[in-house]
Amino acid sequence: MDATAHTSDTNPDGAVAPRLGTRFLVFPQPPYVPGYENPEVVWLAPSAGRIMAGPSDRRMYVADPLELKRPYAYPDLPPYAGGLHPPAEPDADGHFDHITPDSPAFLATHSFACARRVLDIFEGYVGRDIRWFFEPTLSRLEIIPHIVDWDNAQSGFGFLELGESEPERMASRFALNFDSVAHEMGHLILLSELGLLEGDGAGSEFFAYHEAIADFASLLGLLHFDTAVDRILRRTGGNLMINNELDRFAELSDERQIRSFNNSLRAGDVGSEVHDHSKPFAGGLFDCLIEVYQSLLFERGLSDLDPRRFSNLRQQLAPDMLEVKLRPSRTDYETKHFASKAALQEARDIVGESVVRSWRLLDPDDVTFETAAEAFLTAAERGRGRAYVEQFEDCMRWREILW
Repeated sequence: MDATAHTSDTNPDGAVAPRLGTRFLVFPQPPYVPGYENPEVVWLAPSAGRIMAGPSDRRMYVADPLELKRPYAYPDLPPYAGGLHPPAEPDADGHFDHITPDSPAFLATHSFACARRVLDIFEGYVGRDIRWFFEPTLSRLEIIPHIVDWDNAQSGFGFLELGESEPERMASRFALNFDSVAHEMGHLILLSELGLLEGDGAGSEFFAYHEAIADFASLLGLLHFDTAVDRILRRTGGNLMINNELDRFAELSDERQIRSFNNSLRAGDVGSEVHDHSKPFAGGLFDCLIEVYQSLLFERGLSDLDPRRFSNLRQQLAPDMLEVKLRPSRTDYETKHFASKAALQEARDIVGESVVRSWRLLDPDDVTFETAAEAFLTAAERGRGRAYVEQFEDCMRWREILW
């Protein structure tokens, strides 16, 4: 599934022309992470000319304040009423990839592109437009690309705003961090699709589930970048199961969101704080992704590691011996890279689609990780994940989410 899949528009003369989208430059990971110093060209779904100066389109817009702005807090909500910096302008063909990281307008184009790309991805999984939960009060999402002296990012009723604690230091700018933007977009999309609480959430795991899904949105987004997928696979020799199971991903990769899922936590290992409480379920989704990926490799003759037998092998060998036995050959891997990449992208979409389509089966006031896991399995059974339902169930049982 490609969120920027080609469709077509009609020219004034009646001829059908391909619709390729609009180009932007995006860092898959912040540019201070080794290997990600250069941005990647991405295509957003709206065709060239439909994203206007700002950038802005029918779903979201950037407002870049001239003066110091305080973060939004009720009753202070969009639209922003103060003075704004000049909007970022498209080139003559309607694209924005001429705005480079050394441009004052880059934070505006980068934050917009990150947010719009995540929306494109999730609308691809849903199969339709996602209506914002704050409509019709507000018709578009407002993006504030930088708030000085604020070390945070937040989203809420009609807004997504990104802080920078030290403007002169690149690492402090949340607008350059795709993971942060994707996480906040995950909250906004889930609120729009799952709905709002009618009560106080007592007895549900609504808030912890939100954190798990927001983190998973970052992972899905990251895996839509060629740069990131290439680096992850080449640095691990294509064998993500071994490195995940042995808790070695952190030593092999700088990909922060991948690393955040690298845990062996079960439901009984975490407390009630929502971020901590979310980790077993988020980890379970990552386990499911790796299961599908490794299954596809095995089915296509790209690996002799059958994931359905891996757990038995793991019980028979000590971790260091298991790693030696299953360590991939980098030389052998290079001939399989593009086939392995296709398998990972397919696994990404199978699990992503199952997660997103499970939301229609959940009630926000009654959602628990158990009901969320059951809805995920049902959605998988009804879709492209049907062949992997038993493996998904095993992953959730191992995490003590299902019994």
